[in-house]
Amino acid sequence: MACFIVPAGEAVVTTIATKLIKKNETEETLKVSLSDGHIEEVHRIPFSTKLGWLNKLLWGGSALLAFEHVWHGEVVPFFPFLTAVKTGETMEMLSEMGSTGVMMTVIVTAVWAIMLAVAGIAEKKAVMEAEALERR
Repeated sequence: MACFIVPAGEAVVTTIATKLIKKNETEETLKVSLSDGHIEEVHRIPFSTKLGWLNKLLWGGSALLAFEHVWHGEVVPFFPFLTAVKTGETMEMLSEMGSTGVMMTVIVTAVWAIMLAVAGIAEKKAVMEAEALERR
């Protein structure tokens, strides 16, 4: 009925947070000079970019869910927009938002956390390889 509203709400928050964090962020680079005199730069992925990944996951999922609800006639282009409100099923709608919507949001955020872990491992590996090349 309206489960897409919960991830969309988190997406709004992450959109605002991404813009605020990006303003105050500085780029982290590690310069490594190789034995042949060549200088390599290793860049860290900024947190605003990582938060942008979550943002895209949430907006994409919310849009897909909203389309599915429009397709099934649960969301209409006129007030009150949600057919559950019009037919008096508001409690069922809120229950769905509290169970299904929250669970979807938690799962998407958990997938993003796994993405951060994988990216962190890749960044550490790149830094270690650059430092190993510097020692040669």
